[in-house]
Amino acid sequence: MQTMGISRFKTHALKIIDQVAITQESIVITKRGKPLAQLIPYRNLISNHKPGKLADTLVFENDIVSPLGEELWDSCK
Repeated sequence: MQTMGISRFKTHALKIIDQVAITQESIVITKRGKPLAQLIPYRNLISNHKPGKLADTLVFENDIVSPLGEELWDSCK
């Protein structure tokens, strides 16, 4: 992560913003050597979630309350 003084950032703000967009690397802006702000690249967080996308992957059981039976619990067979 790169750091830069606020006076340099003010002078070259548009170029620096373009650089962050291209390189996707954050820059910490300092004032008198202390971190003041961080310029981070924009990332599109919108995903392609669609309702019902997992509908075909689920298994529905008729009766989820009744015991399964002894034969399913015997691990020695």
